[in-house]
Amino acid sequence: MSPVPIHVEGSASDKKPVHYPKFDNKLKPKNYTIQGTHPDSKVLFLDVNIIDGSGEEPYRGDVLLEGEKITKVGKVPNADELKTNPRVRIIQGRGRTLMSGLGDAHTHFTWNGGDLGGLGDLGIEEHTLLTMRSAQCYIDSGYTMCFGAASAKDRLDVVIRDAINAGDIPGPRYLANGKEMARRGGDLVASISAFADGPDEMRKVINEHIDIGVDQIKLSMSGEEITETRSAQDCYFTDEETAACVEEAHSKGIRLCSHARARDSVAQCVKHGVDVIYHASYIDNETMDLLEERKDKHVVAPGLNWLYATIYEAEAFGYTQEKAEKVGYKKELDIAIKGLKEMHKRGIAVLPGGDYGFAWTPHGTYARDLEHFVKLLDFTPMEAILSATRGVANLFMRGDELGQIKEGYFADVILVDGNPLEDITVLQDHDKLNVIVINGRVHKCGYREFVPPPVAGTTEGKQSVMVPGFPEIKRVMQKPLKADRWSD
Repeated sequence: MSPVPIHVEGSASDKKPVHYPKFDNKLKPKNYTIQGTHPDSKVLFLDVNIIDGSGEEPYRGDVLLEGEKITKVGKVPNADELKTNPRVRIIQGRGRTLMSGLGDAHTHFTWNGGDLGGLGDLGIEEHTLLTMRSAQCYIDSGYTMCFGAASAKDRLDVVIRDAINAGDIPGPRYLANGKEMARRGGDLVASISAFADGPDEMRKVINEHIDIGVDQIKLSMSGEEITETRSAQDCYFTDEETAACVEEAHSKGIRLCSHARARDSVAQCVKHGVDVIYHASYIDNETMDLLEERKDKHVVAPGLNWLYATIYEAEAFGYTQEKAEKVGYKKELDIAIKGLKEMHKRGIAVLPGGDYGFAWTPHGTYARDLEHFVKLLDFTPMEAILSATRGVANLFMRGDELGQIKEGYFADVILVDGNPLEDITVLQDHDKLNVIVINGRVHKCGYREFVPPPVAGTTEGKQSVMVPGFPEIKRVMQKPLKADRWSD
């Protein structure tokens, strides 16, 4: 099927403000909390350049975190008193950038960075450890929100989500998925797919996913050129099947996402109400117009880095640029860029999430999507940052408490040694992510962050600085045994 060219409306100067969806409240996921933050903890950032997530220009100031929340932004009235309190962590900003933690709209914790076909045979114990490591890699990379886009085993996403929320393992806030649903003969990787044909069987599989505790369910509606047997322009679902999936999932309060590269797949997603559209490469004019009309109900997460890296960076892994172009990836990237630019001009929410976890899209490189948004899709650096913060918070349906540096919001913040508004690539440099905080709990912070600037009267600017002790919650299993535990 030949793609229908997108007609680009107007120019970049005609860009409309991004319109984040207003998903039906009945579809809101469970309001998960992360355990382990002591309610008496206090962290004070001094002299930081604040990108607050409102879209306004950054400004210098202080920020106070108390317990799980941000309580003061810009000016902290009792800052002098807090500075002398040994129970307060004082972090010297020195003008570095403080911003919300980042978000990814297309996350695969369970992908192994290599042969996905082998994941089905990987032992559950080894696979659990691999998935835990991926979750930690996201938070190490400054990501505090991740929206699951499919799990290689039924319950792995759910188990890791619950372990993060219990405070047992490090990771971002997470909404979990199950195996992606595919029709027989329409799967991308058989060993990590859940199969169903026809509306009735699809309803059954939807409910099986819900029973294991997923937050959303993914449909695998179109092909992928790398398979060489299932084209990205092929659509495997019928209208009746897509409609049945949406009706069944929404009736149970669950949203759907879809691998939808083909024109007909994208059209079915918009027509029937699939909430999160992955890729949307071959969208046509008619569907673009309908998507704009219904932008209250949809987000698009294109997974740009997969396309880009498959063409230009996979050769080291044996997949040459010549091969990638031959099967159609260059054509798809060019068409997708044109369509995504048009979406952005029309104010349709386009969110980052680059299908990370393959050999040439390795874990830990997630912020490359923001660079692609700026260089390929004509986003400003501020727009790219907003898409990864406020945009993903909106996808979580928690835009009133996540994704901004704002009083009353959860304290998920990163301190960056650089200005991402001047160089968006700084967010890819882990060494520049000096401090990472999630839920008010400091995940990463070096000793030097606590050292105050030199003051008059010190010897060569050296001071004796004591890093304060900090209250931590101890789990029941960590409490010492009573002295008479083993007495008769």
